[in-house]
Amino acid sequence: MANTVCLGLLKQRATAREVITEATKGVDLSESPSERVKALAGKGGLVIAKAMRDGTNTVNFYAGTGKLKGALENWLFAIDGTYQWNNRIDQSAWAGRVQVGYTFAKAKWRPSITYSFQTFSGDDPDTPGLERFDPLFYEGSPSAWSTGSKSSMVFINSNVRAHGVAFRVQPSPKDTLTLRLTRIDANQLRSPLQFGQAERVDFGTGGDLPNVVAGVTASHVSDDIFLEYNRVITRNLFLSAGATISEPGEGIENTVPGGVPAWTGGYVNLVFNF
Repeated sequence: MANTVCLGLLKQRATAREVITEATKGVDLSESPSERVKALAGKGGLVIAKAMRDGTNTVNFYAGTGKLKGALENWLFAIDGTYQWNNRIDQSAWAGRVQVGYTFAKAKWRPSITYSFQTFSGDDPDTPGLERFDPLFYEGSPSAWSTGSKSSMVFINSNVRAHGVAFRVQPSPKDTLTLRLTRIDANQLRSPLQFGQAERVDFGTGGDLPNVVAGVTASHVSDDIFLEYNRVITRNLFLSAGATISEPGEGIENTVPGGVPAWTGGYVNLVFNF
């Protein structure tokens, strides 16, 4: 397999229509996720605007190794970098990922370990510009761009950073078992993390006066564990199953009085390709 280098450019066009609403009125979830973006400087709330993808430009660079030779023959290296800008709304955002992996090719079951770090800029409440990365559309698998497993259903790829480690074994050529561990943190405090990120009223820890808060006030948002099994049954039939648990971090615990329970989930998929 040859080494790979890719460069892509995307320009987004939409109807230029902006509406600023009161922060306390929340968000219409039927609208594009890019429409809920700007944190208010020093106030913890949000400015809500529509059609904010109009005129957005995204450029992406990717490089990854194929089959290496010599001392590096069992290693894998990859790097992604993305820059995003929109002069109409004063947007300047970025994202990136690095991956390093090693396969113990001569060991039983060919175990491998891969470390990845990915990060997506968040909006800085203390600047007039917009620094929040718009994830557009991306592959939601934990083996691709998903930030964690169960956690990825809570946080989009914006204003988060994640350290991930994947351990994989192949008991047979048709069977693969993978364990993924992920730690997820917010890049910017008091700044949106989710689709439809509205505000909440925070009374502080000592009975202080209420404040309107967006996002989280502590960076650690979750720890994620995901166990996945894949089997090739035939050339056209594939089985996959998985179980996951995500433990909320301090940032999420602080948002709800009394704490937040762990998020759990599981699935079984049977796929037939025609």
